[in-house]
Amino acid sequence: MGEAREVMDRFTDAVTTHPDLKVLAELYAEDAVAYTPDEGEIHGRDNIVEYWRQMTESVPDGRFETLHSYEIGDTAIDEGVYRGHNTGPLHLPDGGTLPATGKEVGIRGVDLATVKDGRITEYRLYFDEMEFLGQLGLLPDDTP
Repeated sequence: MGEAREVMDRFTDAVTTHPDLKVLAELYAEDAVAYTPDEGEIHGRDNIVEYWRQMTESVPDGRFETLHSYEIGDTAIDEGVYRGHNTGPLHLPDGGTLPATGKEVGIRGVDLATVKDGRITEYRLYFDEMEFLGQLGLLPDDTP
């Protein structure tokens, strides 16, 4: 197992199994960039950690079931299913919040972490945001 895989596994543990924002902060380079479907491009360790704080607050029992994991050079790639219950407020990109729905979610996604000197410098997350919102009951009834 290489450095990227080790860092990605520690990252997944710090977001889900043993949520710990301090560990997350230690895993990201200060000038890291993250790309997410819901918040877009996020610059800087502190902003990325804030993104994960909001996610773990929204789905505090979140867990990740790995389906496939890879390491190619300095990049680790995971495909899996993120599961949990929305029991905390959902933070919106405009700064607003929605109250918890109490609903269970199960979203398949892929994340990639590029690692240099033991820290994530670039992180990419892909999941179907419409599926996520639909599972939470936040889409109009006529949404395909």
